[in-house]
Amino acid sequence: MKSKSGIKRIGILTGGGDCPGLNAVIRGVSKPAHDYGMEVFGIEDGFEGLVQGKARQLYNRDVSGILATGGTILGSSNKGDPFHWPEEVNGEIVIMDKSKAAIRNYEGWKLDALIAIGGDGTMNICQKLSQMGMNIVGVPKTIDNDLEATDQTFGHDSAVYVVSEAIDRLHTTASSHHRVMVVEVMGRYAGWIALHGGLAGGADIILLPEFPFSWKKVYDSVVQRDMMGKRFSIICVAEGAKPEDGQMIVRATDKKRTDPVQLGGIGELVAKKIADETGLETRVTVLGHLQRGGSPTPYDRILSTKFGTYAIELAAKKKFGRMVSLKGSEITSVRIEDAISKQKLVNPSTQAVISAKAVGVSFASDKAE
Repeated sequence: MKSKSGIKRIGILTGGGDCPGLNAVIRGVSKPAHDYGMEVFGIEDGFEGLVQGKARQLYNRDVSGILATGGTILGSSNKGDPFHWPEEVNGEIVIMDKSKAAIRNYEGWKLDALIAIGGDGTMNICQKLSQMGMNIVGVPKTIDNDLEATDQTFGHDSAVYVVSEAIDRLHTTASSHHRVMVVEVMGRYAGWIALHGGLAGGADIILLPEFPFSWKKVYDSVVQRDMMGKRFSIICVAEGAKPEDGQMIVRATDKKRTDPVQLGGIGELVAKKIADETGLETRVTVLGHLQRGGSPTPYDRILSTKFGTYAIELAAKKKFGRMVSLKGSEITSVRIEDAISKQKLVNPSTQAVISAKAVGVSFASDKAE
């Protein structure tokens, strides 16, 4: 079939961490692309595939039935930044610039455009490759929901569902054993998962990266609940949360990644200090990658499909250097450079924060006031 738009062949990749909804976007791009008369090349393992030349053609049969499937049929990687490429030289990791290799493969495959699905890191790479002449359309994906240019990213709703369901389950065992239950969730710099998941699950205390917390306020909250006859408490803490005059807990560093810091451990610390300082029996649950896995919620399936179909429409119209965006109930687009200019963070005037405080949730922080 002859292309209706002059765009004959597009590439698609999924960068960064996986999340529910990626396959729905791939499907949302591929099906209309074939109707436009375009060939679709699926680039494997994110930008790693773009640098290493790993790709395969996607046909309708490849994307049939993947709407509700978690993960990504193309594979992904958060270590494949072409501008921060790790290679082992004489037993040591050396960071190199492989962007020219990415451009060579893009041109060698005779791609007219690339649709890149990912979060802030992916969009930053897209902006640099766009400046080098690559025709790119971005699709925002991050469970953290921290891209300012879109009201919501797909994957977030699915992660919040996992958190709220986990808290629901912990409520019953916390009530039975009269314990304080600490739930550590993802969110290194932005606390949207902890905020929305904690609010949906009925957490009593929510600790966020944006609001450094007071240990005394945490202790006072659980002790006061215990004295009022509420014999259990649920604390939802983001992995990037930190105490006043304290630091985020770094579990490990990996120089192969553009952002080398790997967080984890704040849940254990909160649980230990509560037990030591109050004498209340405390347990911790770390949800970790459970938040990234499994099928997308219906909301994320719909949003992902809308994003995918709009992305291919932008490519067909040759509107490159733009990222798909949700504004209100409408799908639109913004310049990629504007999309990465500011991170979306929780602030005290956020409606979810106001509502949480209204129903008695403590953020254990003066900054939340």
